[in-house]
Amino acid sequence: MEIVAGRTRSRGSSAKSIARIRSIPITILVCAIVVVGFVLMALLADQIAPYDPLKQSLHYRLQPPYWLSDGIEEGQPLYFFGSDQLGRDVLSRIVHGSRISLLVAFAAVTFGGVFGTLLGLLAGYFGKAFDEVIMTVADIQLAFPFILLAIAVIAVLGPSLANLIILIGISGWVTYARIARAEVLGVKEKEFVESIRCLGGNSWRIMFRHILPNILSPLIVVGTLDLARTIILESTLSFLGLGIQPPTPSWGGMLGEGRGYLDSAWWIATFPGLFLMTVTLSVSRIGDWLRDVLDPTMKGA
Repeated sequence: MEIVAGRTRSRGSSAKSIARIRSIPITILVCAIVVVGFVLMALLADQIAPYDPLKQSLHYRLQPPYWLSDGIEEGQPLYFFGSDQLGRDVLSRIVHGSRISLLVAFAAVTFGGVFGTLLGLLAGYFGKAFDEVIMTVADIQLAFPFILLAIAVIAVLGPSLANLIILIGISGWVTYARIARAEVLGVKEKEFVESIRCLGGNSWRIMFRHILPNILSPLIVVGTLDLARTIILESTLSFLGLGIQPPTPSWGGMLGEGRGYLDSAWWIATFPGLFLMTVTLSVSRIGDWLRDVLDPTMKGA
């Protein structure tokens, strides 16, 4: 009987899992496939890219995509997305640029999310002076233009991958801190928290063992939406020359390099822009869907 019951529960669990999958909109599944595809492309960039993204060939500079060219010289490389002003393969640079863009995005969101959530937990749980200091710092950062902050930090520390990740991560911690603080203020007054406190539970144990798991849902949603913002922000800084420096390929840097050739070699900036738009749109759609699923106030909307 126990075995049969176990099988019944297993079948019931499988049925529920299948039902959940079927309830996911097809657009979200497509967006998830797109995001996974970009992640795999970044991880396997060395194997996928047809050419060395840094190899120059001035003889074949500004070559159009081969499917738009009138003819191909004997021995000429096949540039699927064309070549740039230095004869580098645009497709190879896009593939390797995805590694930089996604690495910066995931690392910056993780850094900003962890840092902001920690400060929000402390501000919401302990309150009083601690809360006042953290929220005042958050208000000051919100009032300070990010571009000026980026210019100041890059001028002092210099442009590098680590500095870019820290800079973008710092730009987003305020959102996580405010949301975590607001959630903690509501959860810490719940009966189960009061019971643990009366039994002699340690404050740190209460925060990280009992309160944090109960406030993760909105933070996950914010993190997903923030991922799209971070990808755009990294590209913006690289476009302005404040991010990843040449010759390392990045989508924003390629857009900056191609803006002077829009009338003669539109493919240099167009294809990186399309890839950037696709991954950002996909991540944003997934974030919107997660918000609708995980936020109870949105279920009836």
